[in-house]
Amino acid sequence: MRNIMFITGTRADYGKLKPLMKSIDKAQDMEAYIFVSGMHLVEAYGRTYREVIKDHYKNTYIAYGLMNSGNMSYDLGDAICQLTGYVQNINPDMIVVHGDRIDALAGAVVGALNNIRVAHIEGGELSGTIDESIRHAISKLAHIHFVCNEEAKKRLMQLGEAESRIYVIGSPDIDIMLSGSLPTLEMARERYEIPFEHYGILMYHPVTTEYEVIGKKIEEVISAVKESGKNYLIIYPNNDLGSEIILNAYRQLEDKNRYRIFTSIRFEYFLTLLKHADFMMGNSSAGVRETCVYGIPAIDVGSRQRGRYDCGVNQNIQHTTEQKQEILRAIQQVDLYRKKATFFGDGNSTKRFLEIISKEQVWNQKIQKVFVDR
Repeated sequence: MRNIMFITGTRADYGKLKPLMKSIDKAQDMEAYIFVSGMHLVEAYGRTYREVIKDHYKNTYIAYGLMNSGNMSYDLGDAICQLTGYVQNINPDMIVVHGDRIDALAGAVVGALNNIRVAHIEGGELSGTIDESIRHAISKLAHIHFVCNEEAKKRLMQLGEAESRIYVIGSPDIDIMLSGSLPTLEMARERYEIPFEHYGILMYHPVTTEYEVIGKKIEEVISAVKESGKNYLIIYPNNDLGSEIILNAYRQLEDKNRYRIFTSIRFEYFLTLLKHADFMMGNSSAGVRETCVYGIPAIDVGSRQRGRYDCGVNQNIQHTTEQKQEILRAIQQVDLYRKKATFFGDGNSTKRFLEIISKEQVWNQKIQKVFVDR
């Protein structure tokens, strides 16, 4: 019996990890342990840890005592301390982390310093802002990599990672997207009290390295939203530095006949609403990844996702700055960008993940890594 520990710190990474967690939770020869931290615990962002509890895993630990001070370095240190205690208690054989958040970095640090295998989901990608540095740091601490595509694999190899440690499985959330078990649009509209049939989705996160101009940029975005005349579902940003500026600006959008603002939306319901949206706008990774699976037009605003996609592959995306007129022009021509792509996976990631960690090859990999020159 092998103990596999997962760390989830945000609503976004939970959507990615959820199918993997469930597959391990059902396995006969493995035991899943879920450590819930970070943004999940924050009341202002919907206390989404409750969504994890509703999924009824056998072993779920909610890290209620974690600090959410808003200072990333302080919160990282606190997370490392609490994770160390939990790890010593359950003695995991593997710690699975996702992406580029500080909760994942904390897990990678704790695993690497305690000789526990760390598996990193979706390494080798470009994130923008400080997130990209965090993602690559996690990759260097991790022992096993589960990546979305060959491009990500090549980047990890550029970082000196051994090819034998890298497995291309696709993005796990696409398994849910293509599962056929999502709620209906009617169910989603009723649950979230959405009065309109046609809408765009706005998700705009702070770019921490542009803190001084976040206020000016979000004002341009909101001006475009108002002037477009469209209806919008607006979802809170993550809790990075500058999020309070964005939330204050959203107070201008209080007309519920045109705008519905949510702290969070349960992942499956979000996917249904995305699938039926007229377009998505902002700087969330969902605009790069999930939109192309459904062929939903996306307007990528600003610098946060720059370099993360190729318009020759992701032909559903338009890029703009935070200038109102650029955004309005993009909104006017979204119907030209209803194009699908399978660049990030085909819906079989969970199956591949389970097959790989069931093989001795993974467990026989040495904990001590060696930089591979190329």
